[in-house]
Amino acid sequence: MSRPDLFTRDRNWHPPQYDPGYKSTVLRSPRRNLISLEKGGEGELTGPVFGHQILDELDNDLIRNYATDGDAIGERIVVHGQVLDQNAKPQPGVLLEVWQANAGGRYRHVVDGYVAPLDPNFGGCGRCITDDEGRYFFRTIRPGPYPWRNNGCEWRPAHIHISIFGHAFTQRLVTQLYFEGDPLIPLCPILNTITDPAAVDMLIARLDMENQKVFDSLAYRFDMVLRGQRSTYFENRPQGN
Repeated sequence: MSRPDLFTRDRNWHPPQYDPGYKSTVLRSPRRNLISLEKGGEGELTGPVFGHQILDELDNDLIRNYATDGDAIGERIVVHGQVLDQNAKPQPGVLLEVWQANAGGRYRHVVDGYVAPLDPNFGGCGRCITDDEGRYFFRTIRPGPYPWRNNGCEWRPAHIHISIFGHAFTQRLVTQLYFEGDPLIPLCPILNTITDPAAVDMLIARLDMENQKVFDSLAYRFDMVLRGQRSTYFENRPQGN
């Protein structure tokens, strides 16, 4: 007898662990069957926890939160949306952390050797907490594409990484958002591991002119679904929900 509170997994919704077109999976994909772990205990579900006091006023403003001499350089945008469960119920109090390349496509990271220059006023990371309706927003610059050594030289579309925490730091999911209309999206070997076009579509932030900041920033909307057959693809949970 089926239970109405359980949602059957759609194994085809997520990409395979091994895909030769995405070279990193050749070395990193598991060689043995995955093991389903029992639900975590009370300690894993309740701590360590975070509080609203850990956020500074500019944490969700990547244009200014690293700046020392003027704003970050690039196309100014606002990214906003909702975090929902499989029944479209808003998820309040969720901690979101974001990180990204700068307008030239370069990360502020010691191993990033791309020739594009660093922006001295852009750190590339920020965070925010969803409100009572599961809504979030942050202000940033649109990241640039960059080359990587997959099949010689391929290009990543512009994207922003998002890390989502539940009530504790042990409850974490990671995904990426892309931007509507980017011609590099269908060419990306990582996105091409996802065989269902509808799943790829759920990773694309949509231009939202109604929420633009007039004479300041364009707006993009990106909603995330945490569970269910049509959940957002999370990189650290490719086996399903």
